[in-house]
Amino acid sequence: MDNSDAIDRYIQYLVVERGVSRVTVANYKEDLDIFFKHFPNKKSTDDYLPCDPNDFVMLESGEGMSAATIARRLSCLIGFYSFLAKEGIIPDLPDKTDRPKLPKKLPVVLTGEEIESLLEAPNMDKDSGIRDRAMLETMYASGLRVSELCSLRMDSINAKNGLITIRNGKGNKQRSVPIGNFALEYLKLYLDGPRRKNKGHSSPYVFLNRDGKPISRIYFFRQVKKYAEEVGLDVNISPHTLRHCFATHLLENGAELRAVQEMLGHAHLSTTQIYTHVSSRRIISAYDKFSSR
Repeated sequence: MDNSDAIDRYIQYLVVERGVSRVTVANYKEDLDIFFKHFPNKKSTDDYLPCDPNDFVMLESGEGMSAATIARRLSCLIGFYSFLAKEGIIPDLPDKTDRPKLPKKLPVVLTGEEIESLLEAPNMDKDSGIRDRAMLETMYASGLRVSELCSLRMDSINAKNGLITIRNGKGNKQRSVPIGNFALEYLKLYLDGPRRKNKGHSSPYVFLNRDGKPISRIYFFRQVKKYAEEVGLDVNISPHTLRHCFATHLLENGAELRAVQEMLGHAHLSTTQIYTHVSSRRIISAYDKFSSR
């Protein structure tokens, strides 16, 4: 089978059985095209070898490509080869393929003053501003994922005990996270005001758009970006930044790592430990500024 037929067959599988988007298909085709430019002698599937993915990594590394780019292209190539192997067209890949190690990026974390300015950015004279302020305060106070925030249900809020129950986190696990009185005040202001008169007031979801539908993740992402720009924050802000701030600020104020892990809903402690590095970095930065005075 020649290369073009093999690629067409793989793309058809991705579209029909995996339901990938046109953009993803275009990216896969581009990555495979790069691979075949590295190996012009591979004219058909008869020329494919199990060692090709590892050889591809070596060539890409030699050209100075970033680990992230190599990892993405390798993932595409392994998917392509694995599909052909399952179809019985080429031999199976070896159990181990050398993958480039990606450097761990520390998350963006705002200072106390910066997070306060972001939280105060919504216009409280507008219903949408009251709702957005409640969303920002809730996310920062509880460390929710943006998907958990947008799908938060009315029966998940226990205002009396100051708890929010998350039922649809990763892995369909349930956890309860505290929400402080300050955030609860803004949440109550929204629930008793804009939400009560919203056409979707009977909806089980907490945060609604003007049509009574649950707020989308894309909308909230754009709102956070807008508010960050309005208050002059030039770092790469996203809704997830509020979750990063929640974890880091807790650790800086003496919270135990295990407790933060449980509140974030992390399955492994190692995932939470990255915030100890962020916290240490911030403390060292403050010390350097002080000592240079």
